[in-house]
Amino acid sequence: MPDARNFVSPLIRLNSADNVAVARETIDPAELPEVEGIRPLTRIPRGHKMALRPIARGAAVTKYGQTIGFATDDIHAGSHVHVQNLAVGEFTREYAIGVDAVDPVMVPTADRATFMGYLRPDGRIGTRNYIAVISSVNCSATVSKAVAAHFSTPGVMERWPGVDGVIALTHGGGCAFNTKAEGYTYLARTIAGYATHPNIGGVLMIGLGCETNQIPALLEREGLAESDRLRTMTIQAVGGTRATVAAGIRAIEEMMPITGAAKRSPQPASGLMLALECGGSDGYSGISANPGLGCAADLLVQHGGTVILSETPEIYGAEHLLTRRASRPEVAQKLLERIEWWRDYTERNNAEMDNNPSYGNKAGGLTTILEKSLGAVAKGGVSPLNAVYEYAEKVTEHGLVFMDTPGYDPIAVTGQIAGGATLVAFTTGRGSVSGFKPSPTLKLASNSQMYRHMSEDMDMDCGTVVTGEEDIETLGRRLFQLLIDTASGQLTRSEELGYGDNEFVPWQVGAVM
Repeated sequence: MPDARNFVSPLIRLNSADNVAVARETIDPAELPEVEGIRPLTRIPRGHKMALRPIARGAAVTKYGQTIGFATDDIHAGSHVHVQNLAVGEFTREYAIGVDAVDPVMVPTADRATFMGYLRPDGRIGTRNYIAVISSVNCSATVSKAVAAHFSTPGVMERWPGVDGVIALTHGGGCAFNTKAEGYTYLARTIAGYATHPNIGGVLMIGLGCETNQIPALLEREGLAESDRLRTMTIQAVGGTRATVAAGIRAIEEMMPITGAAKRSPQPASGLMLALECGGSDGYSGISANPGLGCAADLLVQHGGTVILSETPEIYGAEHLLTRRASRPEVAQKLLERIEWWRDYTERNNAEMDNNPSYGNKAGGLTTILEKSLGAVAKGGVSPLNAVYEYAEKVTEHGLVFMDTPGYDPIAVTGQIAGGATLVAFTTGRGSVSGFKPSPTLKLASNSQMYRHMSEDMDMDCGTVVTGEEDIETLGRRLFQLLIDTASGQLTRSEELGYGDNEFVPWQVGAVM
């Protein structure tokens, strides 16, 4: 007779008020004719939802104790609840600004965690030590990549063991826009954010020469100046592509001893800035990896650090949970203003806020943007929301903050890193494989099956919560320690594989002329 204490239900109930539950593993009526007193009417794929009781057409479907959409047909108990019978609808949300904003219990300064980091002259603390070649325009991207590629040649970097590498940060814009427009602001802020990033010890900025995004104007706008750590050149002024590649290599070689002189030293965890991201989400993401990361994020906040939640279209439908945690009314108001901007932005581009989830999200069990957002917000834990930033703005507040970005992962994380994020924690249920140099990126698998299948690319298995092997708090503590170890120099899987050179994607918004 099985031990009842070791019984793990085939269903995951997230809130006693829910009328759906998530299948822990695939439920086949032929093999499991009854689940917790309910007869499954059809096969329920793993990570998908089953109705716990009858739901009338037009009634709210609830998960996490929140509305994730409305029944488009009468749903019987035991039915598979998904795109065939569930859709988004308009409903009123109670924003209740600040009612859940509770000051975190801070760890005494003497007891706070430390890591081995790079203390920069401006007081910020890096977790890596790169030299970056940044193109001002797409026209200089090929040359920028050629300069960086020279330092990937086997044996070249052995002369400078204190430098983690030379990376090319190139993009598809930089011209054919108005310098008074929003798109230019985003691009200039992004480039400046990377040029002054604490994980970057030296910068070479390369332009073509005739582009709209003129390097001298960008430097002046962002308060930057050339130095022994920041060099600039243009292809037209140097005399062509081959001459610029050669000049660029010489410039970086001159920077190498300066950059390599930086050494790791014990630094407080309060100097860490963590980007929170989810991509390729599934029905388990909001159950395991996201709340586990939220727990780790709360721990980092309690140790004085900063965490950045983003992806505005993917908190839509859950924004009321964040306004309730706003530390000040103006923080909540700014978040709601960004939501309204997105409503207008999608409408004028003939789109809608529920054009998300993606194909892969739906295959993994997520049906509506409301459901996806409720799970995504869990990455932010329960800490108060202290600030809201626009895209690529430099983050100066500590604690939990929000940055307005698209949901598209490369653009979102590019903005967060431009804001100062020195670590990235990326949860995934389907198997996202991005790295984001210069900030080490940890991929956190929401389910053990995918973790085993893609173990070379995943840094942690969070599916242990789904299987019942550990609880969220245990997972969160384990993840917090992994963050500290990674900040101290332990390589992530993407770093071991050499990935992360192609995920620099500034947000191009506005008219391209």
